[in-house]
Amino acid sequence: MRVAIVDYRAGNLRSVAKALEAVGADPLVTSDPAEVSRAGALVFPGQGANDSSMRALRERGLVRPIVDFIQAGRPFLGVCLGLQLLLERSEEGAEPCLGVVAGSVRRLPGGRKIPHMGWNSVSVRSRHEVLSAVPDGSHFYFVHSYYADPADPALVAATTDYGVEFASAVAEGAMVAVQFHPEKSGDLGLDLYRRFVGFARSAG
Repeated sequence: MRVAIVDYRAGNLRSVAKALEAVGADPLVTSDPAEVSRAGALVFPGQGANDSSMRALRERGLVRPIVDFIQAGRPFLGVCLGLQLLLERSEEGAEPCLGVVAGSVRRLPGGRKIPHMGWNSVSVRSRHEVLSAVPDGSHFYFVHSYYADPADPALVAATTDYGVEFASAVAEGAMVAVQFHPEKSGDLGLDLYRRFVGFARSAG
């Protein structure tokens, strides 16, 4: 299974690639729009800021291939910023996001240390195949100051509390995206990548 990992200079790509290799995938780190379009599955990681990341995607001609990939119902996994950029707009900047998911990205409220960094529990709402084996209340590793707020609550597949209850996963069809970092989350995170690869194989 050839899994393309989108390279737009905004992620810990090697860690993601190693996790995918460990679960039997053939990862390709690429910024080539043609490679993204040809992939059997797509992982869209990310750490960084909204505006610089969206500019990098546009400069590399990656916006349309990513949007088309998702809208075609092909297996897609967004991670951290790769979830936030799916929405329409962000309080972090002025650049419009990809607009695949209606809604906004909001800053975590004050009163707690920002960024939200470290382990936190995830309450699973969805039985999507990629998330189906995640026990409710499982802990994953987070690093973020903003969170996705989808307009349609039915898309929220899991939630986490950090001064506000936010969407820590969204899912619809072949699209899954998580706010936490599976590649930094031990065996449970590795199992999530394994299930995504299995889901992609069955979809193919």
